[in-house]
Amino acid sequence: MSTELTTPLSDARSSPDSDSTRESRIDRDGLRASAFVASWSGGKDSCLALDRAKAAGLEPVALFTMFTEGGERSRSHGLTHAVLRAQAEALGLRLFTNNASWAEYESVFVDAWREFRLRGIATGVFGDIDGDAHREWVLRICETAGMQALQPLWHADRRALLEEFLDKGYRATLIAVRDGVLAPSLLGKSLDRELIAEFERLGIDPAGENGEYHTVVTDGPLFRGPLHLAQGDVSCRDGVWFLDVTPVA
Repeated sequence: MSTELTTPLSDARSSPDSDSTRESRIDRDGLRASAFVASWSGGKDSCLALDRAKAAGLEPVALFTMFTEGGERSRSHGLTHAVLRAQAEALGLRLFTNNASWAEYESVFVDAWREFRLRGIATGVFGDIDGDAHREWVLRICETAGMQALQPLWHADRRALLEEFLDKGYRATLIAVRDGVLAPSLLGKSLDRELIAEFERLGIDPAGENGEYHTVVTDGPLFRGPLHLAQGDVSCRDGVWFLDVTPVA
């Protein structure tokens, strides 16, 4: 199993900053102190974490997504390369991916983070809201790679985060729901206040932090334009119902 990034960093598109501007941001350890890579699921939480990090004055330079060992779908959200590339293009950022089984996941992730560190990126941004075990994992990954870990949504109020996401003008569509928790008929629906109220009525985490649902973000203030997705087949994999989506012109 190769642990190299699917798209080598040396082939990545140049930052819109000039060379002189980039040089001025490089510290004595060779790191661009404000530069960060976002751990990117394609969903609302990773998007809002990216938004908050940028609003805090940090500089997004890349998105990173882990795929299944065969490379067909992203982990957790089940998105294709085509969808994630379309998101990255709309955000004006480079997308890097890697494939791994669950057994190899951590070692492959660490190797990718080390590669980013060698290219001068100082910080990894993650969209976690809760879960101490996963926070410890994130901190361990970044420490091993020599990078800082930033979790802009950590322990924030769930409903307040959703309101912030919607108030800023982001749009997201449900593309995965946990079998036995939410009905597959919700797939393809837009995340809005009515749907959030329905989650609360059902007694589930409105942000889906326990894996109740996943979304794909299609528009918002960081997007150059809306991402249009065609809705396809629905299938159940590992106890989760997924809606297949495809970018359209």
